[in-house]
Amino acid sequence: MSKNNWLFEITPKNKLLDFNFKEIWAYRDLLFLFVKRDVITLYKQTILGPLWYLIQPLFTSIIFTLVFNKIANIPTNGVPPFLFNLAGITAWNYFKDCLVSTSDTFKKNEAIFGKVYFPRIIMPLSIVVSNLLKFGIQLTIFFLFYSYFIFQGMSFSISIAILFLPILIISMGFLGLGLGMIISSMVTKYRDLTFLVSFGVQLLMYLSAVVYPLEIVEKTMPKYAWIVAYNPMTTVIESFRNIVLRTGDVTIISSFSVLGISFVVLIFGMLVFNKTEKSFIDTI
Repeated sequence: MSKNNWLFEITPKNKLLDFNFKEIWAYRDLLFLFVKRDVITLYKQTILGPLWYLIQPLFTSIIFTLVFNKIANIPTNGVPPFLFNLAGITAWNYFKDCLVSTSDTFKKNEAIFGKVYFPRIIMPLSIVVSNLLKFGIQLTIFFLFYSYFIFQGMSFSISIAILFLPILIISMGFLGLGLGMIISSMVTKYRDLTFLVSFGVQLLMYLSAVVYPLEIVEKTMPKYAWIVAYNPMTTVIESFRNIVLRTGDVTIISSFSVLGISFVVLIFGMLVFNKTEKSFIDTI
């Protein structure tokens, strides 16, 4: 049979900028299948099941409230400390889960990648989408506690800034996916990165203003405040709290600047991911 008679021809990507979005769309059913697998099988044989989605942020918020607000006396701009921490953890968890879960894509899926062809980016994309469902559950729990504090006398107001919330969610997904694909590509050659990811993510959390307001760092450590201020996740966390708790203002410039940075990281991550995809099976 001549070459022209083949219906499909699978060849390595030769172009640097080769994003076949049409092919990704054609495999959308596989994407949703992986999403369903991630959501259902993750806690299928656990006793509490999906309740783990709720237990982790709640207990973490309680511990942070006791340590950072009750013992260390870190102020929360008039917001109940538990609600302040829960808001930061809810936003942070989505980014963290996207980053950690996609950072070993090649290593964790080497068996299926070596046997069946499909766009490899489908796998990390499915992780970001499934984590979005988890984020939605945790966000719902946050608003339930928010309602409780409102009934307890906390002031409540909604501003037009809530329209920026989807931009922040997209930014977290882009940033986590892009960084995760970069790390995943590097793990194929440098296995040590697998052990450094969990430590690095934990360190990054404390540099992202999750458990304290940015203004505290600017007042107490003005010389080093730029390290926290220039972190894109700091802008995301601060903006998220400003939107849902009205602890400050959210500007169009800050929202779209972090979206732009996240998009650039995503594109770079896709470039590295596509390049590694050609030969990772020989080095994994």
